[in-house]
Amino acid sequence: MKQKEWLKGHIHVLETVVCLVLILIGLLFLSSMPTIASAIFILSFFIGGYESAKAGILELIKHKHLSVDVLMILAAIGAGIIGYWLEGALLIFIFSMSNTLEEMATEKSRDAISALMSLTPDTARKIAYDGQILEVETKVLNIGDRLQVRKGEAVPIDGKLLSHFGQFDETMVTGEAITVDKEKGQDLIGGTINQGQTIEMLVTVENGETLFAKIVDLVASAQGQKSKTATFIESLEDVYVKLVLFLVPSFILFSHFVFAWTWLDAFYRGMILLTVASPCALIASSTPTTLSAISHAARKGLIIKGGDIVDNMGDIRAVVMDKTGTLTQGKPSVVNSHYILDKMLVDRIVKSAEIASTHPVSKALLDFTEKRKPLTVEQLEEISGKGFQCYYKGKEWRIGKKSFILEKLENLSQFEKSVQAEENQGKTLIFVSCDNQLAAYYALLDDIKLESQQAIKTLHAMGIKTVMLTGDQERTANYVAQKLGIDEVVANCMPHDKAIKLAELKDKYGFVAMVGDGINDAPALAQADVSYAIGSGTDIAIEAADSVIMDDLTRIPFSIQLSRKMKTIVKQNIVFALSIITLLILANVFQVINLPLGVVGHEGSTILVILNGLRLLSFKEFLT
Repeated sequence: MKQKEWLKGHIHVLETVVCLVLILIGLLFLSSMPTIASAIFILSFFIGGYESAKAGILELIKHKHLSVDVLMILAAIGAGIIGYWLEGALLIFIFSMSNTLEEMATEKSRDAISALMSLTPDTARKIAYDGQILEVETKVLNIGDRLQVRKGEAVPIDGKLLSHFGQFDETMVTGEAITVDKEKGQDLIGGTINQGQTIEMLVTVENGETLFAKIVDLVASAQGQKSKTATFIESLEDVYVKLVLFLVPSFILFSHFVFAWTWLDAFYRGMILLTVASPCALIASSTPTTLSAISHAARKGLIIKGGDIVDNMGDIRAVVMDKTGTLTQGKPSVVNSHYILDKMLVDRIVKSAEIASTHPVSKALLDFTEKRKPLTVEQLEEISGKGFQCYYKGKEWRIGKKSFILEKLENLSQFEKSVQAEENQGKTLIFVSCDNQLAAYYALLDDIKLESQQAIKTLHAMGIKTVMLTGDQERTANYVAQKLGIDEVVANCMPHDKAIKLAELKDKYGFVAMVGDGINDAPALAQADVSYAIGSGTDIAIEAADSVIMDDLTRIPFSIQLSRKMKTIVKQNIVFALSIITLLILANVFQVINLPLGVVGHEGSTILVILNGLRLLSFKEFLT
C-alpha cells in the first residue's frame, strides 16, 4: 500500500527510469535492427516526455504562457524528424531527469516541514472518568480532556501540566538542547518530549489550533510565496521562450543561406540552439534556494511567512526591539535581597502574606521563598495599592511599597543610598517592616533573557544598529539597554508612539526590522520593513509580523545571515546559468558540440544550480 502511494506521488521518477531503460534497450538493437531501435526510442519519447509535454500544453492553454517545457519537447521532436531519434530520446531523458531532481529537491526542503508534524503523535493516552487509560486518536481530543504521557513519549497536543512536576525536551521549539523543568499549571507544547516520569496533563486547545499546526500552516503558506528574484525571473520566461522560438528558425535560415550549411545541418544546429538556449537553469536559480532557506529556518525555530520576506531580511540595517517579553523574561523575579532581621523569619512572614495573591510581584516573592514554610499569622489584610499588613506574636508586620513602610518608619537611615542605587537600576523594591523597624527589602527586576545579550552582540558584529522601543519608564529601559549594549533607547512609548517613532527610525537608518510580542507592538510590527513576533506572544502580534521566532532572539541575526547567504547563492546561480547558456550557444555556432553534449551541458547546469541552492539546508550561522 505504501509503495503504491509512493509511486503515485513520484510518477515522474518512474517515467524517467522507464525512459532510461527503453533507451538502453534501443541501443542494443541500434546496429542490427535500426527500425526497432527507432520505435523503442519513440516510445521513450512518449513515456519520458509525457509529464513535461502535459505541463507545457496546460500552461499554454490555461494561462497563455510559454514555458521551457515547450522548448524541450519541440527540440526532441525536431531531432526525431531529421532521424536523430537517439539524440532526441537522450534529450527527453536528461530533461526529465532534471525535472525529477528539481521535484526531489523541492520535496527535500518540504520534508523538513513535514517532519514537524511527525513530532506530534497520532494517538494519545486519554484518562477516562473512571480512571481507565484509553488510547485514542489525537485529532478527536477535546478541550478539557485529561491525558497521560509516559517517560520518553511526545506530548500529543498543547495543554497544561496537572502533575506537580515534569521535565521536557523542547529542542524543536526553542533550539536549546536543555531539559526544561515545569510545575503544575504550566503550559505544555505538543511534540515536546517527556524526559521525566509519567505525567498527567489537561488539553487546552483544539487539535488544529496547536502551536505545531500553526507553524506548519505558516510555512506551507510561505513556500507558496516566491522571492522577488524568483518572481522576476519567472515573469521573463514567457518573453524569453518567445524570443528563442523566433531566433531558432531565423538561425536555421541564416546558417543555410549565409554559412551555406546544408538544410540537415542547419536544422540539426537549430535543434541544439533550441535546447541550449532554454532558461531551465536560470529559472531554477532562485526557487529551490528560497524553499531551502525557509525550510532550514523553520527547523531552527524561525517561521518566515514568504520568499519575499526572507529576501528582504538581508537588507536590514537596524533592529528595533520591544523590552518586556522580547528582551526580558516578561515577568519580575527577585534578583537581590537585604536583611536586617532574621532571614528565615522574614522570608516565612513574607510567604505567609503573599501566598493568597496572584499578583506578579507576589508570584516572584513566592518563587524566591518557595523552600520556606509559611507561618500562622493573624489579622492578614491586603491594603489596595500598598501591600500587606499582618500580626505575628503581637508584632505588626508590613510588606509593600516604600511609602507604605514609611508610614511607620521615619526614614530608611543607613539604607537610603543602597535603596537609591537599586531604584536607579530600574528595580522594583518591596520592603518589610516589623513594628517601627525595617526588617528587609527585596529588589525585583524583569531580567533579560540569556540569549538577548548574544543576539545583540552578533548584530553589532554584523554592523547592524540596535534600538529599544518600550512603554516602560526611562530609568528601567536605560538600565536594561546598558546591560545589553543597545545603541539607542526610546522609553515611555504608547502603541501609537511606537508606530510614529518607527517611521522616524526608518528615515534615519533605512531598512528597519521590528521585534515584539504584545498587542501594543502590532502597529509597529505592521509598519516595519521586516517584522518578527515572539512565538510566546499575543496572536495579534504573530498575525501582524512577517516571521515568528520561537522565543530565541539569536534567530534574528541568523535570519539576516541566512538571507544574505541565499542572495549570494542566487547570484552565483544566475551568473553560472547565463554563462553556460552563452558558452553552449557559441559552441553550437562554431559546431563544437553535438545534441547529446548540448543536452548534458544544459541540463547539467540546471542540476548544479539546484544542488547549489540545497546547500542552505545545512547552513550554519556565525555567533561572536
